[in-house]
Amino acid sequence: MAVPRGLNAPGRKLWDSCTDEFEWAEHELAVLEEACRIRDRVAGLDAAVKKDGLMLTSSQGSRVHPAVAEARQQRLALARLLVTLQIPGLDDDLPPSNGVRGVYVGRRRG
Repeated sequence: MAVPRGLNAPGRKLWDSCTDEFEWAEHELAVLEEACRIRDRVAGLDAAVKKDGLMLTSSQGSRVHPAVAEARQQRLALARLLVTLQIPGLDDDLPPSNGVRGVYVGRRRG
């Protein structure tokens, strides 16, 4: 399956791990692609915090790097998308999901 353009290493790794093992409907691929793009975004935000430090100094004093809050929000969005795809073995601690409209029940390639 062709990797969507513009994915970086973290997103590509997620894409490859999901498409190597499962077959996907078109609407599921759209959700997976967005999850991969969010995965890349999270990696970029984490890199910014690593480079700049957790705390930034501004005219108003020290404050938490804004990328920390954004990374947290992106991780929540990523978790929701992955739960929606119902990937088996992803994480037993994630909340249950009704899934995407249509049918996907862990189809594996034969």
